Amino acid sequence: MAIDPINISVPFESLLNTINNLSLTEKLRLWKLLHEQLEQAEEDTLLADPKVKSEIHEARVAYKTGDYMFLDDYISDRKNKT
Repeated sequence: MAIDPINISVPFESLLNTINNLSLTEKLRLWKLLHEQLEQAEEDTLLADPKVKSEIHEARVAYKTGDYMFLDDYISDRKNKT
């Protein structure tokens, strides 16, 4: 049986007061949830940017054609040039 979500409006100050009363474990759980949601929102925003989409496409094309260098090789190459 699916549970229908309930939307309620809570004043921000009340929310802050409630958070202050949470245990450390509950605060960490809330922090992890917010962190995940913020990361997802950031990723969604970036992926909606045409410039970012273009750069991802270019990177995928370079990878498919073998036009890339492993990080260890790049670092080694930079050390040899100095």
